[in-house]
Amino acid sequence: MKVKVQKIDGADSGDIELNDDVFGVTPRADILHRVVTWQLENRRGTARPTRERADVARTGKKFVRQKGSGGARHGDRKAPIFIGGGKAHGARKRDFEQSLNKKIRALGLKMALSTKAKDGLIVVDSLEIAEAKTKVLKSHFAKAGLNGKVLVIDGDAVNDAFKKAAGNIPGVNVLPAIGANVYDILNHDTLVLTKDAVEKLEARFNG
Repeated sequence: MKVKVQKIDGADSGDIELNDDVFGVTPRADILHRVVTWQLENRRGTARPTRERADVARTGKKFVRQKGSGGARHGDRKAPIFIGGGKAHGARKRDFEQSLNKKIRALGLKMALSTKAKDGLIVVDSLEIAEAKTKVLKSHFAKAGLNGKVLVIDGDAVNDAFKKAAGNIPGVNVLPAIGANVYDILNHDTLVLTKDAVEKLEARFNG
Protein backbone atom coordinates (compact mmCIF):
# COMPACT_ATOMS: atom_id res chain seq x y z
CA MET A 1 0.00 0.00 0.00
CA LYS A 2 1.51 3.29 -1.14
CA VAL A 3 0.67 6.53 0.70
CA LYS A 4 1.91 10.08 0.41
CA VAL A 5 4.41 11.45 2.89
CA GLN A 6 4.18 15.08 3.93
CA LYS A 7 6.02 17.48 6.15
CA ILE A 8 4.43 18.56 9.43
CA ASP A 9 3.15 21.73 7.75
CA GLY A 10 1.41 19.74 4.98
CA ALA A 11 4.02 20.17 2.23
CA ASP A 12 4.51 17.14 -0.03
CA SER A 13 7.54 14.97 0.75
CA GLY A 14 7.24 11.91 -1.51
CA ASP A 15 5.71 8.47 -1.00
CA ILE A 16 6.13 5.49 1.29
CA GLU A 17 5.18 1.84 0.88
CA LEU A 18 3.24 0.46 3.86
CA ASN A 19 3.31 -3.24 4.66
CA ASP A 20 -0.09 -4.77 3.87
CA ASP A 21 0.40 -7.32 6.66
CA VAL A 22 0.30 -4.44 9.15
CA PHE A 23 -1.73 -1.69 7.46
CA GLY A 24 -3.90 -3.75 5.13
CA VAL A 25 -5.66 -6.15 7.50
CA THR A 26 -9.45 -6.38 7.30
CA PRO A 27 -10.79 -5.01 10.64
CA ARG A 28 -13.11 -7.12 12.78
CA ALA A 29 -15.30 -5.41 15.36
CA ASP A 30 -15.19 -8.38 17.75
CA ILE A 31 -11.37 -8.45 17.88
CA LEU A 32 -11.13 -4.67 18.37
CA HIS A 33 -13.78 -4.83 21.09
CA ARG A 34 -11.91 -7.59 22.94
CA VAL A 35 -8.63 -5.68 22.88
CA VAL A 36 -10.17 -2.34 23.91
CA THR A 37 -12.06 -4.02 26.77
CA TRP A 38 -8.86 -5.74 27.90
CA GLN A 39 -6.98 -2.42 27.88
CA LEU A 40 -9.62 -0.49 29.79
CA GLU A 41 -10.15 -3.21 32.39
CA ASN A 42 -6.41 -3.46 33.05
CA ARG A 43 -6.24 0.30 33.62
CA ARG A 44 -8.60 -0.04 36.56
CA GLY A 45 -6.97 -0.21 39.97
CA THR A 46 -7.72 -2.99 42.41
CA ALA A 47 -10.66 -2.14 44.68
CA ARG A 48 -9.19 -2.03 48.16
CA PRO A 49 -11.01 -4.19 50.71
CA THR A 50 -12.05 -3.04 54.18
CA ARG A 51 -11.22 -5.05 57.28
CA GLU A 52 -14.13 -6.97 58.67
CA ARG A 53 -14.50 -8.38 62.15
CA ALA A 54 -12.37 -11.45 61.39
CA ASP A 55 -9.54 -9.28 59.97
CA VAL A 56 -9.08 -6.89 62.90
CA ALA A 57 -6.12 -7.61 65.19
CA ARG A 58 -7.73 -7.11 68.61
CA THR A 59 -8.15 -9.38 71.56
CA GLY A 60 -11.01 -11.84 71.47
CA LYS A 61 -11.39 -11.83 75.21
CA LYS A 62 -14.84 -10.98 76.52
CA PHE A 63 -14.14 -7.60 78.15
CA VAL A 64 -17.20 -7.31 80.36
CA ARG A 65 -19.39 -9.87 82.04
CA GLN A 66 -22.55 -10.92 80.29
CA LYS A 67 -24.94 -9.57 82.95
CA GLY A 68 -24.88 -7.23 85.88
CA SER A 69 -22.86 -4.36 84.35
CA GLY A 70 -25.90 -2.23 83.60
CA GLY A 71 -24.74 -1.96 79.99
CA ALA A 72 -25.15 -3.86 76.74
CA ARG A 73 -23.91 -7.41 76.35
CA HIS A 74 -20.71 -7.67 74.28
CA GLY A 75 -18.33 -10.38 73.22
CA ASP A 76 -15.08 -8.65 72.22
CA ARG A 77 -13.69 -5.35 70.93
CA LYS A 78 -13.72 -6.50 67.29
CA ALA A 79 -17.42 -5.70 67.05
CA PRO A 80 -18.30 -3.07 64.39
CA ILE A 81 -19.83 -0.67 66.93
CA PHE A 82 -16.47 -0.02 68.59
CA ILE A 83 -13.78 2.37 67.32
CA GLY A 84 -11.09 0.18 65.77
CA GLY A 85 -13.48 -2.70 65.28
CA GLY A 86 -14.15 -4.48 62.02
CA LYS A 87 -16.51 -2.98 59.47
CA ALA A 88 -19.85 -4.65 59.03
CA HIS A 89 -20.55 -5.77 55.44
CA GLY A 90 -17.40 -4.00 54.20
CA ALA A 91 -16.15 -3.69 50.63
CA ARG A 92 -14.53 -6.83 49.22
CA LYS A 93 -11.34 -6.93 47.18
CA ARG A 94 -12.04 -6.77 43.44
CA ASP A 95 -9.32 -7.26 40.87
CA PHE A 96 -10.29 -6.29 37.31
CA GLU A 97 -7.16 -7.50 35.51
CA GLN A 98 -7.83 -9.66 32.47
CA SER A 99 -5.57 -11.81 30.32
CA LEU A 100 -5.59 -11.78 26.54
CA ASN A 101 -3.62 -13.88 24.09
CA LYS A 102 -0.62 -12.05 22.59
CA LYS A 103 -1.71 -12.99 19.07
CA ILE A 104 -5.10 -11.37 19.62
CA ARG A 105 -3.47 -8.22 21.01
CA ALA A 106 -1.11 -8.00 18.03
CA LEU A 107 -3.96 -8.63 15.60
CA GLY A 108 -6.04 -5.94 17.29
CA LEU A 109 -3.24 -3.37 16.85
CA LYS A 110 -2.85 -4.31 13.17
CA MET A 111 -6.60 -3.89 12.67
CA ALA A 112 -6.59 -0.51 14.42
CA LEU A 113 -3.74 0.69 12.17
CA SER A 114 -5.52 -0.71 9.11
CA THR A 115 -8.73 1.09 10.11
CA LYS A 116 -6.88 4.41 10.16
CA ALA A 117 -4.99 3.55 6.95
CA LYS A 118 -8.35 3.46 5.15
CA ASP A 119 -9.43 6.81 6.55
CA GLY A 120 -7.56 9.03 8.98
CA LEU A 121 -3.87 8.18 8.53
CA ILE A 122 -1.18 10.76 7.74
CA VAL A 123 2.51 9.91 7.39
CA VAL A 124 5.06 12.69 7.96
CA ASP A 125 8.80 12.60 7.36
CA SER A 126 9.62 13.83 10.89
CA LEU A 127 8.34 15.99 13.73
CA GLU A 128 11.13 18.55 13.44
CA ILE A 129 9.89 22.12 14.01
CA ALA A 130 11.86 25.35 13.99
CA GLU A 131 10.99 26.28 17.56
CA ALA A 132 9.07 24.69 20.41
CA LYS A 133 6.15 27.12 20.25
CA THR A 134 2.49 26.13 20.43
CA LYS A 135 1.59 28.98 18.06
CA VAL A 136 4.03 27.69 15.43
CA LEU A 137 2.71 24.13 15.68
CA LYS A 138 -0.90 25.32 15.48
CA SER A 139 -0.12 27.12 12.22
CA HIS A 140 1.50 23.94 10.84
CA PHE A 141 -1.57 21.93 11.79
CA ALA A 142 -3.84 24.48 10.13
CA LYS A 143 -1.84 24.25 6.88
CA ALA A 144 -1.92 20.44 7.02
CA GLY A 145 -5.67 20.41 7.71
CA LEU A 146 -5.26 18.65 11.05
CA ASN A 147 -8.11 19.26 13.46
CA GLY A 148 -10.16 17.40 16.04
CA LYS A 149 -8.46 14.71 18.09
CA VAL A 150 -5.01 13.90 16.72
CA LEU A 151 -2.69 11.13 17.89
CA VAL A 152 0.94 11.57 16.85
CA ILE A 153 3.29 8.58 17.07
CA ASP A 154 7.05 8.98 16.65
CA GLY A 155 9.92 6.47 16.66
CA ASP A 156 11.94 5.43 19.73
CA ALA A 157 11.20 8.75 21.46
CA VAL A 158 9.02 11.73 20.66
CA ASN A 159 10.82 14.83 19.38
CA ASP A 160 11.26 17.08 22.46
CA ALA A 161 10.44 20.37 20.72
CA PHE A 162 7.29 18.91 19.16
CA LYS A 163 6.19 17.34 22.44
CA LYS A 164 6.63 20.64 24.26
CA ALA A 165 4.73 22.60 21.58
CA ALA A 166 1.90 20.05 21.41
CA GLY A 167 1.41 19.96 25.18
CA ASN A 168 -0.96 22.96 25.19
CA ILE A 169 -3.06 22.00 22.17
CA PRO A 170 -6.35 20.37 23.23
CA GLY A 171 -7.04 16.99 21.64
CA VAL A 172 -3.44 16.42 20.49
CA ASN A 173 -1.56 13.52 22.10
CA VAL A 174 1.89 12.17 21.36
CA LEU A 175 3.37 8.70 21.93
CA PRO A 176 6.57 6.83 21.07
CA ALA A 177 6.12 3.82 18.78
CA ILE A 178 6.41 1.41 21.72
CA GLY A 179 3.32 3.03 23.28
CA ALA A 180 1.05 2.54 20.25
CA ASN A 181 -2.16 0.88 21.38
CA VAL A 182 -5.62 0.06 20.02
CA TYR A 183 -7.69 2.24 22.33
CA ASP A 184 -5.75 5.47 21.74
CA ILE A 185 -5.60 4.90 17.96
CA LEU A 186 -9.35 4.35 17.67
CA ASN A 187 -10.14 7.14 20.15
CA HIS A 188 -8.65 9.84 17.87
CA ASP A 189 -9.96 11.24 14.59
CA THR A 190 -6.55 11.30 12.90
CA LEU A 191 -3.43 9.18 13.32
CA VAL A 192 -0.12 10.82 12.39
CA LEU A 193 2.87 8.51 12.00
CA THR A 194 6.44 9.53 11.31
CA LYS A 195 8.59 7.44 8.96
CA ASP A 196 10.45 6.18 12.03
CA ALA A 197 7.16 5.15 13.63
CA VAL A 198 6.14 3.20 10.52
CA GLU A 199 9.50 1.44 10.51
CA LYS A 200 9.25 0.59 14.22
CA LEU A 201 5.68 -0.67 13.98
CA GLU A 202 6.40 -2.88 10.99
CA ALA A 203 9.54 -4.24 12.67
CA ARG A 204 7.49 -4.91 15.81
CA PHE A 205 5.34 -7.42 13.93
CA ASN A 206 7.89 -8.75 11.49
CA GLY A 207 10.60 -9.21 14.09
